[in-house]
Amino acid sequence: MKTVAEQLDEFLKVAQPLEALDVELADAMGCILAENVVATVDVPHTDLAALDGYAVRADETFGAEPARPVHFPVTDDIFAVTTDRIAHTPGAAARIASGARMPTGADAVVPLIDTDHGEAQVDITARVAPGENVRAQGEDLRAGTTILEEGTRIGARHIALLAAAGRDRVRVRPAPRVVVMSVGDELVAPGKALGNGKIYDANSHALATAVRNAGAVAYRVPAVSDDRHILRESLEDQLLRADVILTTGGLSYGGGDTLKEVLSPLGSMRFDAVAMNPGRHIGVGTIGGDGANSALMFCLPGNPVAALVCFEVFVRPSLRKMAGYKHVTPRSIRARAARGLLSRPGVQDYVRVQVYGDPRAGYEFDPVGDVELLSLANFAKSNGLAVVPDAQESVGIGDELECMILNG
Repeated sequence: MKTVAEQLDEFLKVAQPLEALDVELADAMGCILAENVVATVDVPHTDLAALDGYAVRADETFGAEPARPVHFPVTDDIFAVTTDRIAHTPGAAARIASGARMPTGADAVVPLIDTDHGEAQVDITARVAPGENVRAQGEDLRAGTTILEEGTRIGARHIALLAAAGRDRVRVRPAPRVVVMSVGDELVAPGKALGNGKIYDANSHALATAVRNAGAVAYRVPAVSDDRHILRESLEDQLLRADVILTTGGLSYGGGDTLKEVLSPLGSMRFDAVAMNPGRHIGVGTIGGDGANSALMFCLPGNPVAALVCFEVFVRPSLRKMAGYKHVTPRSIRARAARGLLSRPGVQDYVRVQVYGDPRAGYEFDPVGDVELLSLANFAKSNGLAVVPDAQESVGIGDELECMILNG
């Protein structure tokens, strides 16, 4: 029987970062940058007015105050769309719009609020310092400098930076494409009538959502029969569009579960018992041929609680590694037990809990419901998983454990 750490290592061995692609900015959102981006232009490209006002030489405004304004003739109107390079006239002012190019020789902008808004002549009632209300050339970005480093997860602010630097494409690790498939003749789509011995397919809906929450692209397919031929065809049909095929169910020993039998000749798979609760039977490997006709294969248990716990422990880190994340393990915090509980010796328990508190006072966790029951209703009320190490048989009030925080 494998430990959780050993099984996670098996997942991370096959989950290698996807090959980087050059994509348009709109398609880079949420992806991990696969290059260092260097600015090719200064931003701003020249000195610009930071607000509406009057461009002046700062030393010519010294002494200006409301009781004794300084008078300037107004020589020009400069707008953001003005392309001509305008020379500043000493002893004068130029009306200037926010974002417009500063006239040569002017080094400050007097805000409108400190003037009488004059058109032919303006009264300035406050002094300005050199560089005041001016966006200097290159103060944001300097050509030749690195503006984003490889490994950055691209968000809206990074898109703005890239666009401002003139980049319309960027090299990224693409989001993994994950086909989510529940296996079992007993499964019925929600909304349809249940027959004898049938249950609703909760897993494919839950796991597809979890995949998207992990930053990957999810393709959910309807539940697939245990019939060997149907199951094999269904798996092979997904190879062209999948980086990962994520199944749930079909792993039990005996009965009509056929997933292991079908997968064995299709690739390199291993199925292990893992010393964890909930969970236990898990498969990992690759199926198909080379290149576009192959995919990673992650097989999770059929119980919905077990499937979702195993997703957080094994699949989410794997998808993050494939997407190029440097840190792949889920966020966790240390928290104290609000009540005691027992744990099975030799098994790493993942207890569904409510985590609460704050960084100053510390955090506590409270198990939700009967920890022995794999209850979806109780799991839905949880916001974390308290990890009880396999060598620990009981948890007392006040004992501190690592708690994985559930993000979706």
